[in-house]
Amino acid sequence: MGPKESLKVGIVGAAGRPRIFAQALADHPRAAVAAICDVTEERLQQAATYFGSCPAFLSFESMLEETELDAVIIGTPMQFHVEQSLLALEHDLHVISEVPAGISLEECRQLTAAAARSKGQYIMAENCNYMKPHMMIANMARSGLFGELYYAEGEYLHEVKELNERTPWRRQWQTGINGITYGTHSIGPILDWMDGDRIAKVSCIGSGHHYTDSLNRPYAIEDTCVMTAKTERGRLIKIRLDMLSERPGALNYELQGTRGCYESIRYELLGGGKVYLKREGEQKHEWTDLSVAGKEYIPDIWHRLPESMLGSSGHGGSDYVMMTDFLNALTENKPSPISIHKALDMTLPGLISQLSIERGGEWLNVPDSRAWI
Repeated sequence: MGPKESLKVGIVGAAGRPRIFAQALADHPRAAVAAICDVTEERLQQAATYFGSCPAFLSFESMLEETELDAVIIGTPMQFHVEQSLLALEHDLHVISEVPAGISLEECRQLTAAAARSKGQYIMAENCNYMKPHMMIANMARSGLFGELYYAEGEYLHEVKELNERTPWRRQWQTGINGITYGTHSIGPILDWMDGDRIAKVSCIGSGHHYTDSLNRPYAIEDTCVMTAKTERGRLIKIRLDMLSERPGALNYELQGTRGCYESIRYELLGGGKVYLKREGEQKHEWTDLSVAGKEYIPDIWHRLPESMLGSSGHGGSDYVMMTDFLNALTENKPSPISIHKALDMTLPGLISQLSIERGGEWLNVPDSRAWI
């Protein structure tokens, strides 16, 4: 099957997170928004300001039945991701779903089975994998510059107490469950660097409870949760999630190999970071800016990024780059960049962490979705 002439895309939750993809969809030569869906007429009117005039629906099922589509973007709250992905996959549509892939092991099993049956491809929209520094590090790691990889860290520090009050679903599904449920922003880039590996077992502990919500109810999630993980190849990973502590936000990462390492800049949300690469005959270890050491490892897709997309509203351009890469794959009939199994490699460790933290940090095995089909 050759390249597709035009990819007709439907968007659910269109007035929310998917609005950040409007420019990438508009710029793509072989993709077009064919329908939008949201929960109120007001939100549909808001979505139309981003995506233009097209059929609009208050029912996801109606959009699938009444519109000729090739793919759907699912930008709804996380508890709806699997339900809506299943419906789309049953219609043999491609799915681009926000993170995480699912909120329970049973949901993830259902999603795996549906993706195996469908003619459509499943893709999970983990934008942290597409941040420029992370893609550079992935290329450097695959080129062997860091040697044999054996350790990594990822931290997602994003205080959301006020946001919880405006979006109750977050109160229930992000801070209403203990553990690292919302961990794909940290896990995703690390597994991309450790290409071909997966997390095989985890242990999770927390720092206790020090905050309450507007009704003076304690949050189920502990202020900081730390998950230690071992991969199938024996690598060690540490993941920290903190959505409650009073502090500025940060995305922190570290990668260590036998010939070098990477450290992000902790206080810069989208900072490039520093690398150390071992060189023959060197007398001391010195850091080099990633922008210098990794210049030749910038992916081509980043060179084509419009300057207007560099703003923080699109996570430094990563949202535009990610959606463009997804649309390229679907229109050129290439394998999905973040397939069902890669998506679940990022999602399942967090679900198992819920059980581990409940059991005082007990080490528990993480299932491999590839064994479910």
